[in-house]
Amino acid sequence: MQIIQKIYEKFCKAETAVCGVLFVLNVGFVFVSAFLRFFRVSLSWNIDMAMLLLAWTAFLGADVAWRSGQLIGIDLVTRYLPKKLQKIVLIAVYAIILYTLIVICYYGAKLCWTERLRMYQSMPIPYSIVTFSLVVATFSMAISTVGKIKNCIVYFNERDEKAN
Repeated sequence: MQIIQKIYEKFCKAETAVCGVLFVLNVGFVFVSAFLRFFRVSLSWNIDMAMLLLAWTAFLGADVAWRSGQLIGIDLVTRYLPKKLQKIVLIAVYAIILYTLIVICYYGAKLCWTERLRMYQSMPIPYSIVTFSLVVATFSMAISTVGKIKNCIVYFNERDEKAN
């Protein structure tokens, strides 16, 4: 079990690094495109590449934010409930999120397969690379959600916030 934990931690670090690199590349492509447009030079592939990088950055960034607890959470309803009931509600919410992620991953994979022949007009790469970012991110978010559910169950009787 310790080996799986170490692999997961390395995967998380790699995903964060890839997300950061893609963000920097995306900013670079948009900047170069805007700079060249100032000189009336248009590179259509530059914008397409920026959109591809934006999709990957956004979806991988969503997983990084989800895993680290940086997404917005509203506890207006559960704030005044007993701690154990709060954790039960939290586990139920995580289960709903997990189900939703599995559905999105499944239909995203189907969409990816459907679009495998569609190509960018300006680049010789399949458009399914963009839709594959959704599959990878939802799969990764599902793994993170399973970890959150496991932590809620393991720390069910503890009062601190280790479960989140």
